[in-house]
Amino acid sequence: MTLSRRGFLAGTAAALSVRAVPQIAAKTSGRRILTLVYDKSLGMMRAIERVVP
Repeated sequence: MTLSRRGFLAGTAAALSVRAVPQIAAKTSGRRILTLVYDKSLGMMRAIERVVP
């Protein structure tokens, strides 16, 4: 598998967001909704998490 610059940046951003989300979610109260979407630029599924009050 070849890793392009866009793929590397997307993977890095995803890894950073995984580390930041638990800290943000712990500070806010509300329901967390996880949605899976297909990202055409990455060519794979991506998880989007929202906090709803």
